[in-house]
This record gives sequence, structure tokens and C-alpha cells, in this order.
Amino acid sequence: MGPASRKHKSSRKYAAPHEAKPPRYPQCNPSITASAADSGVAKERPSSSSPTMAGGSEAMVQELPSTPTLAARMAKLAPLEGLGCEVAAGSLMANREREYKSTNKLTEGRRPIYAIVFNFLDVRYYDVFATASGPRLSTYRCLMNGNFALLQGYLDDNNNESFFTVSWSCDIDGNPLLVAAGSTGIIRVINCATEKIHKSLVGHGGSVNEIKSQPLKPSLIISASKDESIRLWNVQTGICILIFAGVGGHRHEVLSVDFHASDIYRFASCGMDNTVKIWSMREFWPYVEKSYSWTDAPSKFPTKFVQFPALVAEVHSNYVDCTRWLGDFILSKSVENEILLWEPITKEQSLSEGYIDVLQKYPVPDCNIWFMKFSCDFHLNQLAIGNSEGKVYVWEVQTSPPVLIARLSNPQLKSAIRQTAVSFDGSTILACTEDGNIWRWDEVDHPIIPSKKQK
Repeated sequence: MGPASRKHKSSRKYAAPHEAKPPRYPQCNPSITASAADSGVAKERPSSSSPTMAGGSEAMVQELPSTPTLAARMAKLAPLEGLGCEVAAGSLMANREREYKSTNKLTEGRRPIYAIVFNFLDVRYYDVFATASGPRLSTYRCLMNGNFALLQGYLDDNNNESFFTVSWSCDIDGNPLLVAAGSTGIIRVINCATEKIHKSLVGHGGSVNEIKSQPLKPSLIISASKDESIRLWNVQTGICILIFAGVGGHRHEVLSVDFHASDIYRFASCGMDNTVKIWSMREFWPYVEKSYSWTDAPSKFPTKFVQFPALVAEVHSNYVDCTRWLGDFILSKSVENEILLWEPITKEQSLSEGYIDVLQKYPVPDCNIWFMKFSCDFHLNQLAIGNSEGKVYVWEVQTSPPVLIARLSNPQLKSAIRQTAVSFDGSTILACTEDGNIWRWDEVDHPIIPSKKQK
């Protein structure tokens, strides 16, 4: 059973593992501009199941320490009631604050496109985005006339690879790096300037569901995996610095991660165990600094296990497949047809054991299947989320109660939307779909230069 057929369950119990069937899609044949053979990593590696499969989690590659502490008995925090204000729920009546029109559709192939993301790390590439579909990665530029320009394509040497996530990073010279991973668990780091593999990061014992770069230190990335762990990597040196797993870690696949925008030590994670966890790297930061000056083999680096998060929140009753920071608040989405905005209060911030306060709800109809992820513009003013019926809901996230800016659609778009990408200023919204298409909407009042064909 894949995510397209998984329905919401009201029970708080974990979903039982079941027999997974491999997806059957014809292979695409894009042009190759980089090869995995350049990385020196062996091609023979058993592939793991894709996000269309909810099988049981695989064992960690390394043995985890299991010394119980007081933190091991930390309870999951549920939302408190009676804090003086009710949860503000948004209305599905669009206020049409910003008008959008459908401007383009691009077909990459027949395989699902699981990820699409703009590059917000460098002002030179704010209009450049990347996609992940099967063994293929592609980069495009959004042209002002509403069209797309294909910049580069990468086809992995392993045809059984299925990329589920892609993110942007950069090297010490400022060259853009494309970081992607999927069913094999191998993280590919591609230098877009040289069009070659920069690093291949091996360590996860299962598929990788999401990768995020640290906005204050783009050479640091975190990866969320089916093996129930999160890993912190230095893409400059290829070192696995920290592994977040163990007694206080996730008890099922980790589906999403996100760094705090201004606190370099904090990040959030969520997954199939229905929880959102907030982690702190402050105590282990010397290991991060050490990774930049390490001259020995990456495999000999003293990788540290982090077993206990700063906070465990149970704000959802089913799989949590997407989480993003909004300042010190958190946006999280489950398969319950809504996105929640809530405030985490850790033990260090209060006299109690910590608590969470749910502030707002953003309804998303027909969004009860997992691995459907939302995105925000650079300034975190608006949020776009797709659903299983091919609709995109654009929310204003900085208002209370939430305001629905627009509901985007196209008569030809009927497939499930796996992820959206909102441009730097929110004037362009992209969506990638289960049937291998990229859809584009542009703001009506935003200046668009007509192409020669339009003239």
C-alpha cells in the first residue's frame, strides 16, 4: 500500500508494518551531466523501500548505546488546554489577496516527482530550482515569461535508485551543491559548477526521506531516514558528525527535518511514530568544529550518538510527514487534513517539564495520504500545500486567524501533489506531482516579460 492509498486513522497506535510492493514505472532517459561513478562508491548496494511503502524499520548500521537515564523516562507532551486562548482555525474561503494564474506545465517522465525546491542560499540562484524523480535529478531556471529553462540533469548509475529528497548546499568557494538521497540510503553531493560528484555519503541503513541544509552553515546537512535515525553531515569533508537515535529517538521512520533559522544548534524532526521532536546540538558542537579540521579518513572520525531530544511533542494522532520552523514556532502536518502551528516550551524555558501550545490550524481538504509536503517563501509569509486531488492551498501564515490567500488548480491537474515550492517573494508557486509533472502558477500583477512566441 503506497502513500496515495493510505487513509487517515483516528487511533494513536502505530500503523502495523505490511508487505510492500515495489513501484513499477518505466525508466526515464534524461541527459547525463554527472555520474555516480566519479564518487568511487560501490554500485552494489541493496535498495530500501520507497516512501510509497510503510514497511517495518530496518536496523541501525552501528550499534546504539542503551544506558537508560532520567531523560529516557521523558513523557510525550500533549497540547495543554486552558492557556487563555482558543486555537484559531482558518477559513477555506479565499480572500484573493494575491491572484495567481496557471502559466506552465512540464512533463519530466512517468515516475513520481517526490521533491522540488528553490535555492535560497545564494541571491544569484533564487530563480533556480531542483527536482527529484526516480534516479534522476534536474535543475531549472524559472524564466520571467512563465517558461522553464533546463540547466542540468543527473542520472544515477544505479537505475534502481529512487530519489525522494533534494536540497541545496554550497562549497567553500560558494559553488552550488545539489544534495539528494532516496531508496538506497546513499546521499549524493553533486557540484553544479564542475558537474561532478563531490561526495557520496554512506551510513544510513534505510532509505532517506528528507535532507535539509543548515542556513547559517550550508556545509552542514541533516538527513532523516527509514532506519529511525537522523544524521548530521559535513558535506565539505564527508564526515558523519552526529547520529540522533536511541532511547529517546524516533520509533519509526523519520519523514521530515528542519533547522531553526537563527539558532544554529536546534532542529526539529517528525515521523511515523506520530511525534515531533526538537533536538539541541549545543553540547556536541565541539564535534562539529572538529569535523572541519579532520585530516584522517572520515570513517575514523569519532561520530557521537545523541539519544535524547530537548522536547517530544505529540500534537498529531497519525504520521507526521512535514515540519518547518516559523521563528520559534513550529508548523507540522499530519495525514489529518490540516497543518498546525504550535509553540514548544522546553524545560530550559519553563519551570515545569515543558509544554506545547497549539495556536492555529490551517485546513487542507483531501490531504489524508502521507509524503505530501508544504513549503514557504523565503520570508515565511505564505505557505503552499498540495493535496491528493491536484489542488494547491496558499495560506498567509503571519496572520491570526489564518487567511487563505488562494486556491490554485488546473482542469488538467488531477494527480496527487507530492511537494510544492514557493519562490523567494512568493510570486511563483510550483508543484510536483505523482504522475511526473511540474506545474507553475504566477502572480497576476507580477511583471512578466512576454516570450517571442507570445508576441
